[in-house]
Amino acid sequence: MLIVARYRQGMSNITFPHISLGTSGATLVIAASAACFGLVPIFVRELQGLGAGPATIALYRYGFSVLFLLPFLPFEKRKRGGALLMAGAGLVLGLSLIGHLEAIRVAPVAAAGVVYMSYPVFAALFAWGLLRQALTWRSFASAGLVILAAGLLLDPSSLSPEALQALLWAIPAPIAFGFLIVVLSGLAGELNSLERTACGLSGSVIGLLPLAINEGQGSVLPASTGQWGLIVAMGLGTALVPQILYTIACQKVGPVRTAAAGSFELPTMFLVGWLVFGEAIGLRELLSAALVLSAILIAPSIGAGPRLDREVAPTV
Repeated sequence: MLIVARYRQGMSNITFPHISLGTSGATLVIAASAACFGLVPIFVRELQGLGAGPATIALYRYGFSVLFLLPFLPFEKRKRGGALLMAGAGLVLGLSLIGHLEAIRVAPVAAAGVVYMSYPVFAALFAWGLLRQALTWRSFASAGLVILAAGLLLDPSSLSPEALQALLWAIPAPIAFGFLIVVLSGLAGELNSLERTACGLSGSVIGLLPLAINEGQGSVLPASTGQWGLIVAMGLGTALVPQILYTIACQKVGPVRTAAAGSFELPTMFLVGWLVFGEAIGLRELLSAALVLSAILIAPSIGAGPRLDREVAPTV
């Protein structure tokens, strides 16, 4: 316990440089972070090939980051409500990702990606219902472009019944991620960026741990050095670093533009499917990527367009 306490004290004394971002800069940071998220299928299929199940893989991705972020969990009474809300949103997202990871296993990476990329629609709806963010024409247009991009790639005639069923079970993931974006950008109260990230990822781990233990028949530890290497690379490159930057930036631009810029994950997944797994990229894939980039450009920031209520300005 003494070692843990000293670790927490030492880590919490780390001073992180202040990151000042304009709207354009924050949008670029979100897009870059999303590109890192788009690399997840590489690690997922490698770990699946080594026998890891979807809950275990999701736990590996977030658990590695949580080990570093535990010292930043807030315990002040005034932050308790925001911390619980962030942890709850993270728990729901972690559980819903099981279906997304299973879709990556049995369906083309591009198809799994386009289902996941429907989350801007849910983010806009949650922002309207929870943040009282007005649904402007730019919100509708941005969400519509992403949905159109997704629709272009879903071809039932080319998908097996198993793949279609897996894609159906993947739908809760974009709903949960849309909710998480709104919580991150406007409902987390006085939590700073590191606290928000720590609470969200910890919630995911809490939800995934029992399922991963069940998958591993009582054990979740990697069985080989190769697995450890994949877990470290996945944790650093697709969770810890990009998630912290994503959290900082999303508070600058709000949920709608965050969702649109985050859709840059889709063309990244196209490239992964093409370069790593040999999936074909044709005119439809290229057009879908162009539509996603257009959605990023027209999405409103948190201060754009009319509001139904007062502006929500989360503490950074």
